[in-house]
Amino acid sequence: MSSGVVAFSEAQNADEDANMTTTDIECPKTLSVPEAGRRYFGLSRNGSYAAAARGEIPTIRIGKLLLVPIQAMERLLEKAGHRGEAA
Repeated sequence: MSSGVVAFSEAQNADEDANMTTTDIECPKTLSVPEAGRRYFGLSRNGSYAAAARGEIPTIRIGKLLLVPIQAMERLLEKAGHRGEAA
């Protein structure tokens, strides 16, 4: 009985994999804290974690893993750009 469930799950995963586009595969939704700090601000590894600890880089925690959602980072930068225009 359980082999039928496994086979269905494997088939379902294969279907989901087949429906993924190259954009889904090539474009991650998150970055590591050091990668986000370096890519967006030119920060070092330690500087990136310090900025994340101060709340200057948005993060989510998955277990022990600390990640930066790309959409949240983009929104943060967009808001900062709009504040600069109003001044």
